[in-house]
Amino acid sequence: MSALAGVANYAGWAPVPRFLLATLALAGLAWVVSFATEQLGERFGPGVTGLLQSTLGNLPELFVVIFALQKGELIVAQTAIVGSVLANALLVLGLVIVVGARRSEDGLMRFSKRLPRDTATLLQVTVFIIVLLGLSLSSHDPASHHVKAISVVGAVCLLFVYATWVVPYLRSDSPPGQLAGIAAERGAAMEPTRGSGSGSAGAAAGERREPRLALSVVLVMLLAGGVASAFVSDWFVSALKPSIEQLHISQAFAGLVIVAIAGNAVENAAGIVLAWKRRSDLAISVVKNSVAQIAAFLFPLLVLISFALSTTLTFTLAPVYIGALVLTVLALAQITGDGEAAEFEGWALVALYVILATLTLYE
Repeated sequence: MSALAGVANYAGWAPVPRFLLATLALAGLAWVVSFATEQLGERFGPGVTGLLQSTLGNLPELFVVIFALQKGELIVAQTAIVGSVLANALLVLGLVIVVGARRSEDGLMRFSKRLPRDTATLLQVTVFIIVLLGLSLSSHDPASHHVKAISVVGAVCLLFVYATWVVPYLRSDSPPGQLAGIAAERGAAMEPTRGSGSGSAGAAAGERREPRLALSVVLVMLLAGGVASAFVSDWFVSALKPSIEQLHISQAFAGLVIVAIAGNAVENAAGIVLAWKRRSDLAISVVKNSVAQIAAFLFPLLVLISFALSTTLTFTLAPVYIGALVLTVLALAQITGDGEAAEFEGWALVALYVILATLTLYE
């Protein structure tokens, strides 16, 4: 599909077919990265695997925003970043919770509390900067004339905070074999009080999945998916503007919905598949790592990179998106902060995204 999208781009096909083929190519690359990352999950813990997949899964957003800024499409760039955060935090996470809760015997998807809480903290720091700049601009105070300088300082601070979080987070992660061994030891320790059936339960807990592919093959797949994402993202942006003009949709809808969903196809595919396989911690890790990485790493990094491009990106957003981000942080803390979520809570997150997407149609 990527090859066909390339042919359509360089052969000068009509904008809408080029746009659709680029979108499908991104989805195909998402499957490749999703499968390869699942294989990595057999070797590393959910934290490392989730971060790796989020990093590779966010490559399309990185390239899409860079190409959009270079071509002067500031609204598309801003809404693509905000849309990526909201699509992952509301739509993708909501669907993962729905699937995970349905696959659970008691209707509750359970996962580690640490990552949801850490993600909420990183989001709060990012939103703090965005809200302050929004209030400054709305009141026209003296600081409102120095948005670029404040954005640079905020970007550096965010990157520092993200670095101080991610290093200890990865060091504390445990590979599947170690986790399984701990579970087996606990099962063996409780065997005298659990009766004759507990031995098989301990053995089951101690099993670990064997990778189906060699590590070198997995790394090649991930590298190829990342490189291909750069090319497909360029074709995607090139076909985006003429396509939305022909389809009569707003730039806000294109950035917040179309670009966000296409760019987050990796998280869409991987998170839902992992939730279906009852690998709750890894499913949540993929989605939550993506949210944290976009908000506290990708966004500030793009702010700094944009000073070398034709259009400068700052932390200033339209009031409606500032409000959406604030309410999203509150919703995430409420729903995932306790380490479990029910199906209706997943649908609630999806509903919030649908409402926001509908609003952007009229922007």
